[in-house]
Amino acid sequence: MKPQGIERYAPLVGEERVVEIVRAARPLLGLRVLHISSTFHGGGVAGMLRTLIPLMCDVGLDADWSLLYGTPELFGITKSLHNALQGEGIQLSEEDFELYLNINAFFARHTPLFHDVVVVHDPQPLPMIRYVKKGKPWVWRCHIDLSGPDEGVWERLKPFALRYDAGVISSEAFRKPDLPLPTYVIPPAIDPFSDLNRELSQEAIDRKLAEYGLSSDKPLILQVSRFDKWKDPLGVLEVFRRVRKEVDAQLVLLGNMAADDPEGPQIFKEVSARAEGLPDVHLITATDELLVNALQRAASVVLQLSLREGFGLTVSEALWKGTPVVATNVGGIPLQILDGKTGFLVSPRDYDKAAERVVQILRDPDLGKELGEAGRNHVRENFLITRLLRDWLNLLVELCDRPWLSDLR
Repeated sequence: MKPQGIERYAPLVGEERVVEIVRAARPLLGLRVLHISSTFHGGGVAGMLRTLIPLMCDVGLDADWSLLYGTPELFGITKSLHNALQGEGIQLSEEDFELYLNINAFFARHTPLFHDVVVVHDPQPLPMIRYVKKGKPWVWRCHIDLSGPDEGVWERLKPFALRYDAGVISSEAFRKPDLPLPTYVIPPAIDPFSDLNRELSQEAIDRKLAEYGLSSDKPLILQVSRFDKWKDPLGVLEVFRRVRKEVDAQLVLLGNMAADDPEGPQIFKEVSARAEGLPDVHLITATDELLVNALQRAASVVLQLSLREGFGLTVSEALWKGTPVVATNVGGIPLQILDGKTGFLVSPRDYDKAAERVVQILRDPDLGKELGEAGRNHVRENFLITRLLRDWLNLLVELCDRPWLSDLR
């Protein structure tokens, strides 16, 4: 029987790192940790928590996960807040903001909060800290690029963030001087054993592609991301138009519809309209992790042309599979793509340069292989779930070792 806990990662990261994780967890045995987010499925946050929480339990913590339930109206509001934190000018009415606070208050009253540490993910449940009798440390894990938010919205949300004992961001570039709480940089990571990333045979890849009417008879260009304006799917189509003038290729745009993202259907409609008449374009909205896995392995080039990006875990997913990536130089992407070494970086909306890099890889398979191999090694060293677990354990130890929190142990 194959090991299912932390030890199963030893062949990938080394036994020393496994021992290091077990030692880091020792002062935390029995620590009750609650993660709160807005969705169990769709997006990188949910994907990470599905692995991180069981691993925390495996090394001796008592970790759990709770969901902020809300109406479509709430998620319309929180999507606007998300867009505002990424820099879009948003006018939020008093009625909308009041609904946002009221649902957080209701959630705070009815969620059992007996845990030693509470970790709140992103802005959706951010204000609930205001409505609880807080006796233990709370951490705000912000997965969004906060470097240039809409100032009006940020000033309304910042008072809630100031109530937290610590913040966690994905990149040093996201640190905000006007948020004086202790802030830690913990980049996201992937699980190499999930259906999204586990090894697949060529037969399994071909079978999964055939299931969706796809084939590998032409070079395949791929972008995996929500149908979201910040992911610039219309820009991906523009790049493909340029590539098609040089190389006969096909494009797949694969994105799910996250429960907390009400803009997705409208963006998908716009992309579908723009793609009409453009040959060899496949738009897929299935939630199928094995399909993502198969496509990232079958692709000749993976794109991630985000205009703003918290991290972009699909970049690490593709690199882990040895597939070259052309991506924009935004957010956490430059942590993953070392330009010219593990892939190519381009400026947002520089569709000519992006197409040039794609064509360069398509015409030079050896270059693609070289970039992919370097990318896989870079992910192995920096962006696997074991590193994420170790970082969180170290942060929790630091929180619990503060003199004013000594009652935790």
